[in-house]
Amino acid sequence: MEMELDYDFFKEWVKKKLKIDLHAYKEKQLHRRIATVMTSAGVSDLRSYAALIEKDQQVRQVFLDYITINVTEFYRNKEIFEEFETALREILVPRFKNLKIWSAACSIGAEPYSVSMIMERNQIRNSSILATDIDDTILRKAKEAKYRETELKNVAPSELIDFFEKKGNEFVLSDTIKKRVQFKKHDLLLDPYEKNFHAVICRNVTIYFKNEAKNEVYKKINESLEKGGIFFTGATEAIYNPASFGFRKLSTFLYEKV
Repeated sequence: MEMELDYDFFKEWVKKKLKIDLHAYKEKQLHRRIATVMTSAGVSDLRSYAALIEKDQQVRQVFLDYITINVTEFYRNKEIFEEFETALREILVPRFKNLKIWSAACSIGAEPYSVSMIMERNQIRNSSILATDIDDTILRKAKEAKYRETELKNVAPSELIDFFEKKGNEFVLSDTIKKRVQFKKHDLLLDPYEKNFHAVICRNVTIYFKNEAKNEVYKKINESLEKGGIFFTGATEAIYNPASFGFRKLSTFLYEKV
């Protein structure tokens, strides 16, 4: 019971001090992650850990990096990404004049930059991409656009040549691809959503949310899309009742606002 009360205290503390709502995350997964990162910080209870996070910037950043899951790569789940590219080219481009796309929970930028490369390859000039994440450190890394070879395993050799410059052990993205993307801090659970998007990409995030929070995110994403816009979900995030959120299923991971 003591541990449960401590988790309640810790979630409230994180929401108040760090502006992150942990109540919406699935408890078993969340508690396991918190316990792991707390132990690595050398403390054994959540109140001591909260005090340590508050006074130690490095401990705070390790907590944020670990708790806001940042696993990503360019063209993650490549076959699914190819479906999105087809929909972009065959549905969205003919339908809308100036494409406005949102990459939510963008992590280190691999996803929005993948979309920007798609735009460049297909010569879609009138387009903009908003990329958001909850983590300031991750957003700074995204803006730098420097990547390891493992993060580029799905990038075609021709794209590596056209869009990257190898510097030491890193690949630096070209300004041509970077300039289409604007980065901004945003919390899917707490912040208001911008409107008038033609596509929203939110992948591999809602799997960590409780159903109530997940459903609220889907509802808000629908409201942020223009009619006829497309919602692109993750490989394990198929929506089983899309009509209840105002969507029509195009494929397992693509949904159109009706």
